[in-house]
Amino acid sequence: MNQVKTAGLLAILTVFVVLVATWLGLSPWAALGFAAIFNAAMYFFSDKMALASSRARPVTEAELPRVYATVRRLALQTGMPMPSIHVIDSPQPNAFATGRSPKKAAVAVTTGILDILTSEELEGVLGHELAHVRNRDILISSIAAMLGAAIAVLVRFGFWFGGGRRDNPLGAIGTIIALIVAPLAAMLIRFAISRTREFQADRSGAEITGQPLQLARALEKISIGTERIPMKVNESTSQLFIDNPLKSVRGRGVSRMFSTHPPTEERIKRLTDMAMGIS
Repeated sequence: MNQVKTAGLLAILTVFVVLVATWLGLSPWAALGFAAIFNAAMYFFSDKMALASSRARPVTEAELPRVYATVRRLALQTGMPMPSIHVIDSPQPNAFATGRSPKKAAVAVTTGILDILTSEELEGVLGHELAHVRNRDILISSIAAMLGAAIAVLVRFGFWFGGGRRDNPLGAIGTIIALIVAPLAAMLIRFAISRTREFQADRSGAEITGQPLQLARALEKISIGTERIPMKVNESTSQLFIDNPLKSVRGRGVSRMFSTHPPTEERIKRLTDMAMGIS
């Protein structure tokens, strides 16, 4: 179901590109081409940028034997190559995975998550992160980013170069409205895709470890930590983490539709239902 939702949201985003282009009288192919070139660079260097922006540093097996042993076992179990392991010196409990393919994957954990999780809970988190890599979520998010950027390009071209249908009674006013509404709508769809991929990684990760409740307990601890402990992270890479690292800055009052992560309570409920055989 999560895969179907992702495909549906990407389809909606693609149709949205065509509709906006048609309404403005512009070529959607030009915008898609421009956005594709820009996001291709982001895609191929996403792992390096994510690691650098989060201040993650590579570590040896001697430094993090528990993480290396768990990741190696899970990677062998799923037939994936061993990803590179990195650590972030931050008391906030969190983790993320990046890489456009399993061969280019990297897993990063904070010092904070190593302090508060048991070995079983850490296994649940690492299974979740490997699921992101196996599910090609970096590729999916890159495609969504490309489509979102294409919409922004189309609207700006329409505004600055007189795009828009001549039979449109709103004229310039309609273009100004589109300048605000279209990118916002594209952003909300992208956020919905990101939330869907988190649900999918939770399920896939729990299937890898065979212990959904391990991840559920870990998410509960991580959520408390991200609410209380701030962490300096570039907003563009915050969606990669298992929980929003900027939660303590933004507060809990932020609307769900503007969040890149689903509510922790809902994630825990789905994992609990999975453990009970309900879903």
